[in-house]
Amino acid sequence: MKHKDGKPYPPNKNSKKIQVTLIVVVLCGFSFYLGGIFCSEKDTYATKEVNREDETSIGNSAGSLQTRGNSFTECSADYQDYTPCTDPRRWKKYGLHRLTFMERHCPPNFERKECLVPPPDGYKVPIRWPKSKNECWYRNVPYDWINKQKSNQHWLVKEGEKFIFPGGGTMFPNGVGKYVDLMEDLIPEMKDGTVRTAIDTGCGVASWGGDLLDRGILTVSLAPRDNHEAQVQFALERGIPAVLGIISTQRLPFPSNSFDMAHCSRCLIPWTEFGGVYLLEVHRILRPGGFWVLSGPPVNYENRWRGWNTTIEEQRSDYEKLQDLLTSMCFKLYNKKDDIAVWQKLTDNSCYKKLDNSDSYPPKCDDGTEPDSAWYTPLRPCVVVPPATRKVKLNALAKWPERLHVAPERVSDIRGGSEGAFKHDDSKWKVRAKHYKKLLPAIGSDKVRNVMDMNTLYGGFAAALVEDPLWVMNVVSSYAANTLPVVFDRGLIGTFHDWCEAFSTYPRTYDLLHVDNLFTAESHRCEMKYVMLEMDRILRPNGYAIIRESSYFIDVVAPMAKGMRWSCHEEDTEYSGQNEKILICQKKLWYSKETSL
Repeated sequence: MKHKDGKPYPPNKNSKKIQVTLIVVVLCGFSFYLGGIFCSEKDTYATKEVNREDETSIGNSAGSLQTRGNSFTECSADYQDYTPCTDPRRWKKYGLHRLTFMERHCPPNFERKECLVPPPDGYKVPIRWPKSKNECWYRNVPYDWINKQKSNQHWLVKEGEKFIFPGGGTMFPNGVGKYVDLMEDLIPEMKDGTVRTAIDTGCGVASWGGDLLDRGILTVSLAPRDNHEAQVQFALERGIPAVLGIISTQRLPFPSNSFDMAHCSRCLIPWTEFGGVYLLEVHRILRPGGFWVLSGPPVNYENRWRGWNTTIEEQRSDYEKLQDLLTSMCFKLYNKKDDIAVWQKLTDNSCYKKLDNSDSYPPKCDDGTEPDSAWYTPLRPCVVVPPATRKVKLNALAKWPERLHVAPERVSDIRGGSEGAFKHDDSKWKVRAKHYKKLLPAIGSDKVRNVMDMNTLYGGFAAALVEDPLWVMNVVSSYAANTLPVVFDRGLIGTFHDWCEAFSTYPRTYDLLHVDNLFTAESHRCEMKYVMLEMDRILRPNGYAIIRESSYFIDVVAPMAKGMRWSCHEEDTEYSGQNEKILICQKKLWYSKETSL
């Protein structure tokens, strides 16, 4: 401050003393505050001390993490089959129209469970693959309704302590093998590696998908949680890929032009109703040149109508409506014999020019919704026209298994994606998978069958394990870059998901969960506690988790894992000295303190 004549005032010594005193007081108060935070929070972090009593048989571990963390309580026994986002307890809150109540409806935050889902009474370690394909323990999936209602169709049979799967189904009560043999005669591309990925809508106990595994075709079996009781749980208990889902009012969580084949065996979906939206969704996810297979009404109505409680005229009309709808959305009848009809999605985009007519039905979708938008995206009664380029067409892809390591053209659609980036990722995961097997020898053995890569990029982890007796569900975050089309183009399977919510599966359905910097990517949106509890829900007892994260997040996650009764060991990455660390965990088998209802 200055005089009017421009000379400065002499400094005020008392004012200077007051300023210094204030600074000292503020610094002391701030240090006291930090000390309080440190003291109150220090118990939430892991200390990396070797505790010999906690060591388990998880590979050649460098040491066990001794952590202090809050223990999670057990859920009540009636939550043994808890599926948070498809919970029958909450169905009455939602409408019956188009079975909307069976879609995903996740509970609000104040209703979320913070407890560990218990196994059923008498639960046993699942039967190992490949024996599990044909049998499972009754107490692991203790549901009798489906056994009694479908006994004449040979879906499954209860024998003593086990369920036996004879391979039957509604349209193939005498065995799925002969049914698929006929299908291969109708679709020769199923035998030469052209067809690699498939989706089965209304899958039953996934006998069709299980049979295709032996023929080199990887199938996503899809079914809702309904009165059939745990179809998807039966499938996963058998070691066959499956997810909970229904074609209702929202798109399925898959990108467009992804599956090589889709199948419906008397799945009772009203294909021609509601503007054909259900069939239009199959059209969206099926790649050009892909096949749609239908068995059951109205196929072969001439010989079957008497057993369908209808008239031949009604069934003829239904078949003609179906054929007209398929033609309008650029399918052609590819082959037909007995109870099976096959249509193929055309690869020539000139067919879609007729949709430019304003009177066309169904109409062409406008550009308002991305074709790959598939997370809580409403179904619309319009045709998603595939791109005219060759990149998505079935005949443009290399045949299996060559396509696994060929960079798909769609990788260039991703920001930063290129053939070089794809090749680098492919090589990187070969090195990482080799290191993982040293840390966890169970990988490649019959102890690990159902695997989930919780935040994949291009499916590199799954590709590196393709020779092992397992399958991988590749999950791409609905908030991340859309790399899932590349996963499907490689001949692998996967789904979109938001890890702030529960996954569409039953409890105890995966043997191995793999996390690669998921918490780093999503901790700003998702509370890690709930992600860890969800991992515990879907992981089988004695199952494993590989958590690859920064040292900071490893230290945060470790006490949570201990609170869930997991045994964990921290390991170096394949290139020791990095800031990243690997946490290898195993979930313990425990039983509820109360008896289930």
